[in-house]
Amino acid sequence: MVWIMQRRGWRITNNGKGRERMAGIMKLMEMNHVKKAFDGIEVIRDISLAVGEGEIVSIIGPSGSGKSTLLRCATMLETMDSGELVYMGERAAWNDEKGKMSYASKKDLKRIRENYGLVFQNFNLFPHFSVIRNITDAPVSVQKRDKDEVLRTGRELLKKMGLEDKENSYPCQLSGGQCQRVAIARALALNPRILFFDEPTSALDPELTGEVLKVIKSLADLDIAMVIVTHEMAFARDISDRVIFMADGVIVEEGAPEEVFASDNERTRSFLGRYGEMLLCSQGA
Repeated sequence: MVWIMQRRGWRITNNGKGRERMAGIMKLMEMNHVKKAFDGIEVIRDISLAVGEGEIVSIIGPSGSGKSTLLRCATMLETMDSGELVYMGERAAWNDEKGKMSYASKKDLKRIRENYGLVFQNFNLFPHFSVIRNITDAPVSVQKRDKDEVLRTGRELLKKMGLEDKENSYPCQLSGGQCQRVAIARALALNPRILFFDEPTSALDPELTGEVLKVIKSLADLDIAMVIVTHEMAFARDISDRVIFMADGVIVEEGAPEEVFASDNERTRSFLGRYGEMLLCSQGA
């Protein structure tokens, strides 16, 4: 008997074929054979991946495995040494005929960057801007959108974040969890097709971590693709369509959460320890 479980962009079967890409799902972002080194030390070693429309992908792995560097390459905060980066079918970076890394023109990159938003570990809010200005500044000044429309959108996002009463506050007046929620609203205000999170709770204490994770889970209803680098295993299991486990600069394993957390792969099991067993037990409870 073959059962089929559909997740956003993937079909997962138990007929021995594993995961299959569903037809008709648009690839928002592709990375092909990406390599990156610092001071001669390879941090990313020939990684390829793609993210489909509306798909939620969590990237897990030990510290130093290359997770954040991969995300920074995907968002062009770091230049790749080799490989190809594609957004919505348009190449942002590639190896030229001589093997040298080339990037698209500034004009093209500006347009390409409008496809995605990024939420940092440490919020990166402008301290001299109010909450609402932190959210609305880029859509107005960079995207040249209507100021009144952007303000309405900003206030709607603050309401979704549970921060409607903080519109005129400044970052120094907010908790870490509130700052991170403002950062999420700021990224969403740019209307991205894909949202990247780099350890969004790493700078927060456990109580504040819970409130931020709850907000990120609520974004699943918006059908925005998300790529989340995280150490929160239960969160990764609950929210993800696909989990990628990285170690030593390579993708060791990827699949549906229930596949990865129940993996027989020795390296995966070593990292997860009892996480996998506990999470699967709690899921079945």
